Amino acid sequence: MTSGKAIKNILEEQINAYKTLLDLLKKERACLVDINADKIEEISKEKDTVVMRLRLLEEERVRLMKKFAEDSGDMKAGNLEELARHTGDDTFSALRLQMISLLQSIEEMNRFNSILLDRSLRHVKTSTSFFSSFTTHHMPRTTGVLLSKET
Repeated sequence: MTSGKAIKNILEEQINAYKTLLDLLKKERACLVDINADKIEEISKEKDTVVMRLRLLEEERVRLMKKFAEDSGDMKAGNLEELARHTGDDTFSALRLQMISLLQSIEEMNRFNSILLDRSLRHVKTSTSFFSSFTTHHMPRTTGVLLSKET
């Protein structure tokens, strides 16, 4: 397999992983709205797995890009735009644009989910404070021993 073909394959795998991450963020948003804590935890674990895979794919992509730059003798071919210009293959530009679009969507969805989480935490803190106001001021500090007087 040529270096260019290997880079395309890695980019396509990255795009698929980013699509998976975006789908997970959409599911997370629905669970945050529904206040489904168990499902949120499950999705969080899935997101961790996808992010780990994305890190590995990115390391491989960087390695392949360096190898391609060294093999071709063009040290400027370190990014996808330069690679597209150097090879004349517009597929690299299309993959780059697709990845940028996905990353922007992920960033937006992540920001929205973060706002939902902050609001949920504020609601929980307010509720906890409200309920604790009943228990701390109205509960006797004794252990509950009752004494009776007999006449």
